[in-house]
Amino acid sequence: MEYKFSPPQAELALLEGHRIAGYASVFGARDKGGDTVLPGAYAGALARMAARGDKVRMLWQHDPAQPIGIWDEVAEDGHGLRVAGRLLPDVARAREARALLQAGAVDGLSIGYRTLRAEAVPGGGRKLIELELWEVSLVTFPMQAEARITRKSDILRDLGAMTAQLRAARAHVARL
Repeated sequence: MEYKFSPPQAELALLEGHRIAGYASVFGARDKGGDTVLPGAYAGALARMAARGDKVRMLWQHDPAQPIGIWDEVAEDGHGLRVAGRLLPDVARAREARALLQAGAVDGLSIGYRTLRAEAVPGGGRKLIELELWEVSLVTFPMQAEARITRKSDILRDLGAMTAQLRAARAHVARL
């Protein structure tokens, strides 16, 4: 099994209670190992898992003995692999993870996977074309130094800014 840590644009949002959401993988972002995940790389694995009724596991630091929650949603979109789920409050490690997320001590997502199809890139690295996704972990040290956590307050601030931009755009269109 391989592990791939969140790219620079990856975000992890700590939402209400124990809910979390973010991008576990961003398409087109080259990681420190030189690999780049291409759009559609997860589609086959997600379809197979859905047909079997399987779920992508939420682990703590890639430790299969430490599941800490449930990913309720794992899907590709135009940006990458979007995940949304919840830390389980009855699991001690999940409560610790939540506290660490809130304090900013944990700041990353990381995927555990097996490469099914890839192409070598001149100069090193690979284009990852098809992956078998096993798990998405919360991690302390993501492969990308720029990976960050977005807090609820940041989400609300960003929503406020987007709302103001939308109002300005509507006003502009109304003047046309």
